Amino acid sequence: MATRQLGRAIALQSLFEWDFYEHNFDLEKAIDNSISEFAPDFSDRDFISKLVHGVESKIEDIDKIITTTAPEWPVNQLPLIDRNVLRLGLYELLYGDHKEVPPRVAINEAIELAKTYGGQNSGKFINGVLGTVYRELGEPDQDPERLKKREESSGTAQAEP
Repeated sequence: MATRQLGRAIALQSLFEWDFYEHNFDLEKAIDNSISEFAPDFSDRDFISKLVHGVESKIEDIDKIITTTAPEWPVNQLPLIDRNVLRLGLYELLYGDHKEVPPRVAINEAIELAKTYGGQNSGKFINGVLGTVYRELGEPDQDPERLKKREESSGTAQAEP
């Protein structure tokens, strides 16, 4: 498994544990637990931490998007895996560094997580929700300037290194 894929899987497991305890669990401990259990030799803890804490910091916005995009599936009734795969995918799609992880890659990575860890229809569900958001963004891979303008107007633009 590629390093970033493994990092996303660990981030998902950490978010799952945190969400299972209804956000009353230390995220750093969840990350440490997941790394020690599933990938003790994993060397890019910062990547995982950035994803997990990014989801945590944007969770209200992300959950509103899920509610709007999939109104027939209340966020609190989604399976824990699907809910956290969506959160992770939406975080990367909307707030991630698109030079590092293009929007289509963020979607594909979330679909793969759903197929690997979710139920029989999880991949299709995740694809549907993230695809809808992607189209609402104006298919930013097709027009990177449109995404840049959207990020600037919403205050989600990434700071240049």
